[in-house]
Amino acid sequence: MPEVKAVPPTMDARKPSSPSPATPPLDARLTEQRNPRSMRIDQLSSLEIVDLINNEDRLVAAAVSEERLQIARAIDLVVDCLGRGGRLVYVGAGTSGRLGVLDASEMPPTYRTHPDMVQGVMAGGYEALLRAQEGAEDHPGDGAAAMDDRNVDRRDFVLGIAASGTTPYVHGALARARERGARTGFLLCTYPSEELLQSHDVVIAPLVGPEVVTGSTRMKAGTATKMVLNMISTGAMVRTGKVYGNLMVDLQVTCQKLQDRGERILMETLGVDRPEATRLLDASGGHVKTAIVMWRSGVDAAEARRRLEQSGGSISGA
Repeated sequence: MPEVKAVPPTMDARKPSSPSPATPPLDARLTEQRNPRSMRIDQLSSLEIVDLINNEDRLVAAAVSEERLQIARAIDLVVDCLGRGGRLVYVGAGTSGRLGVLDASEMPPTYRTHPDMVQGVMAGGYEALLRAQEGAEDHPGDGAAAMDDRNVDRRDFVLGIAASGTTPYVHGALARARERGARTGFLLCTYPSEELLQSHDVVIAPLVGPEVVTGSTRMKAGTATKMVLNMISTGAMVRTGKVYGNLMVDLQVTCQKLQDRGERILMETLGVDRPEATRLLDASGGHVKTAIVMWRSGVDAAEARRRLEQSGGSISGA
């Protein structure tokens, strides 16, 4: 599968053209250009370095905000796929891959999702999480094989994550995912090509600008990626009934911290005292949402779970 090359800003149909510099950059990707504000960073004091990085980081939230419509579109795609029994699959390499794995791994303890519902696929596999294996990203066939291994199909949404937009492993995975009928999206931090925009159901491109240290996309690009993934997964969990008000009521108690949090959610939601919250949580098998339905409807845990299943997980419908 051919590598998709980055293109100059003028080929991006969604964003306004940028003025041409007097000397064109050696690489059109924003992630590979030099930041004029940090060219003397090696001569700065520690405090000056902190201030410089902090000032650059202030640009990230604004760049993410510019992509709000695309992020909302991604949430809608995920919700639709989850509603059909599908999955959200992140695919990336290096920092991008690790951030996808991180977001996926936080869904089961936070929202009581099945581990397969949100998955992170990374070039180089588990070993690459702990130690960089940069060469793993160069093989599109490996990305395609990862989609075959997971039996990706038309119910799934696969989001490729590549700050530069050109990672062969990610493009290989997305091409195979589309062949298998899945809907696909791309998250990058440079100007998306027309080909990229036409190939996927959604393209999210927060333009955070050149990094403080040229090419170090674990910095602004990584921060933007984390913000976008937080929005997508959190938005999808809210839309699928795993949040009540702003409380994570699908929480499953697995440790002392979560026991305390679960009890406090019940105390605040139901107006009960700590002993009653503890009793309810124990009777529900440590599941906050079940405990809420038990108390409000005066039913046992089995009936509360049945009602929740009938309502698609909605407390108000149970």
